[in-house]
Amino acid sequence: MTGRKTRGGQFRRGEPGYDAALMGGLFNQRHPNRYPAIVVQANSTEEVIAAIHQARREGLKIGICSGGHGWSQSHVRDGGMVLDVSRLNSFSIDTTAMRAVAGPGVGGSQLAIAAGRQGLFFPSGHCKGVAIGGYLLQGGFGWHSRAIGVACESVLGLDIVTAEGRLVHASETENPGLYWAARGSGCGFFGVVVQFHLRLRQRPAIIGIASQIFRMRHFDEVLRWAHGVGETVGPEVEFQLVFSRRAGLIWAPGLEVIAPVIAETKAQAARALEFFNDSPIRKYASVALPMLRLGLGPMYSLVMKHYPEGRRWGVDNMWTHAPIEKLLPGLRRMADTMPPAPSHVLWLNWMPQTPRPDMAFSLEDKTYIAAYGNWKHAEDDTKYANWAHDRIAEMAAFSTGVQLADENLGGNPKPFAQDANMQRLAELRAAHDPGGMFHRWMGR
Repeated sequence: MTGRKTRGGQFRRGEPGYDAALMGGLFNQRHPNRYPAIVVQANSTEEVIAAIHQARREGLKIGICSGGHGWSQSHVRDGGMVLDVSRLNSFSIDTTAMRAVAGPGVGGSQLAIAAGRQGLFFPSGHCKGVAIGGYLLQGGFGWHSRAIGVACESVLGLDIVTAEGRLVHASETENPGLYWAARGSGCGFFGVVVQFHLRLRQRPAIIGIASQIFRMRHFDEVLRWAHGVGETVGPEVEFQLVFSRRAGLIWAPGLEVIAPVIAETKAQAARALEFFNDSPIRKYASVALPMLRLGLGPMYSLVMKHYPEGRRWGVDNMWTHAPIEKLLPGLRRMADTMPPAPSHVLWLNWMPQTPRPDMAFSLEDKTYIAAYGNWKHAEDDTKYANWAHDRIAEMAAFSTGVQLADENLGGNPKPFAQDANMQRLAELRAAHDPGGMFHRWMGR
């Protein structure tokens, strides 16, 4: 199956089509104020290889764009090449082997829904349209990941074009160093993935969501309860809070307490939601909805009301295991100062469930906090652009690192992998990209 997209070309700075090629590939419509020398839109693996050789001839460093949903637009750097692989967007599903092969430009939601129609499941990202290229490289926090692992654990192999312009395969047994690095190095990976080989699972029988909506006057009680109950929440539930100036269904400042549940039976789902339905704060809810069974399509629609297209964004995040009383002052300040909706703050009770395999991805914690500022007009950049960065920076004493999905490494260069893993990444980079063909992470 192939996603439709116009045929790509090459656009040098100053030429017609350059601005459209640069900004047309970015979900965040806030201009990065960085200007690559050339944007190359590859239509095939052969064109990726040709682009690598072209960059070498012209002395250009390369940044890779597979879908353009990275908030910080880290693939866009001054003077280099943006290699846009979003047109490598075909995929196939083998229902017997429970495997998929997909290009980096494939939308995770597209793959997940297609797999679901065939009774299979893939832990794609929560936002519709996010391409799997960057998503899988950075780790992949997706549907049901608390139970079955982050999505990069479902990567069985990768077809990669190296800095030398060679097409190689990487897996546990073939080029294992590249395989290790590709699962967690994110925007600092030193190669171009042109195909992912993915493990699929049986589609769970129950997919649904329960929710409760609270007004801001109950802010402290809700956060204290959420923090206290976190370790008791089963892996079937992805327990989270979203607070904004326009919470759903009450259309006023408030907190949406959300419990997506993915389970094998109704009984299992009911048990997993007991903490939620029997909570001591339920009585304060302005709206309390029991679990609604939904497919992934409607689930994506619910998520996307928080992430509209054509907007300008400033985003940052942190992992933490700090006590709630330490976190509350910073969280209150986030709520008091956030830009208008759909700007919001996400609190995710992550609570890692299973040991991870040996791979570059290696840093996570009990709680994930991410701030998403968004606005429409360029004239409001000075008002809102630094809100997320500043609020997260004020809580730096309680941060144990960041997640690359919502990274702002240029402004907040916090760790995203364990020190030993960063050292191994440096050694692998020196071996596979000794000339520094591919950009490193911003801020490092």
